[in-house]
Amino acid sequence: MLSGVYKAEKINGEVYYRASITYKGKHVSLGGFYSESDAGQAYLLSGELLSNPQLWTIDDYPGSCVLPFEKWVVLINFRDNLIYFKNPIYLKKRYFLYYIDRVTALKFDVDDLFYYAHHKIMKRGGHLFVSDYGMQVSILSRYGIKNFAVPGKDYIFINGDNSDFSYHNIEIINHYHGVSRIFIKGQPQYVAKIHINGDYRIGCYPSETEAAIAYNKASHVLSGKGIQKKFPQNFIEGINDITYAAAYQKLRISKKFLSYADSIVKNDD
Repeated sequence: MLSGVYKAEKINGEVYYRASITYKGKHVSLGGFYSESDAGQAYLLSGELLSNPQLWTIDDYPGSCVLPFEKWVVLINFRDNLIYFKNPIYLKKRYFLYYIDRVTALKFDVDDLFYYAHHKIMKRGGHLFVSDYGMQVSILSRYGIKNFAVPGKDYIFINGDNSDFSYHNIEIINHYHGVSRIFIKGQPQYVAKIHINGDYRIGCYPSETEAAIAYNKASHVLSGKGIQKKFPQNFIEGINDITYAAAYQKLRISKKFLSYADSIVKNDD
């Protein structure tokens, strides 16, 4: 067998070849390959990457390469920073890059390093998520951004770079379901809407919290009228039950909305 190459067998009896390399006392798996020659090439190329920092960088990944791009990043980071991660992470001085593919590198604060060293980021349908306790969890949830949030409307990347996930670069505009910020004569106001057959306006309120509570109240009105739809509820942080109940009782919702809710019930009858 070639150096660094080991013959293996799948459960169905199919033979394949595994390659690995040891660097700075760390045994690094390079993956499985269909042929012994490919596994051998992966071993030799890995040796070149690890021993020639001036010759090979992440951007030098060739169009056709026996090593997967993720392994390329892992090896170069290990070589340059002497820290091994199983995920395609490259450490910088005050942040790190997580490579989704050859052209997409996400920037994160070092505070997130431990998490992403142990959670692989996946991309599907334009959404970025990790598997956490068997569930698909959006990476935006770490910033308090809800699953229903719309970029540019509910949150923004301050510097315009939607690959920069540094905490200081993400501003949440709307924290709650059914709430949108608008400006009237230069002053922020918060509109609450609820989706029934399209979005229906509940009212306009001076604070985001009041709009969120109004949304909850409107959902309860609809449920009380027998409308069979599960409306997500807003959890209001920073206020106790008594304060919430007082605000709930005080807030008024649009008479047009109430009339519309009644009309839906009549039509269903």
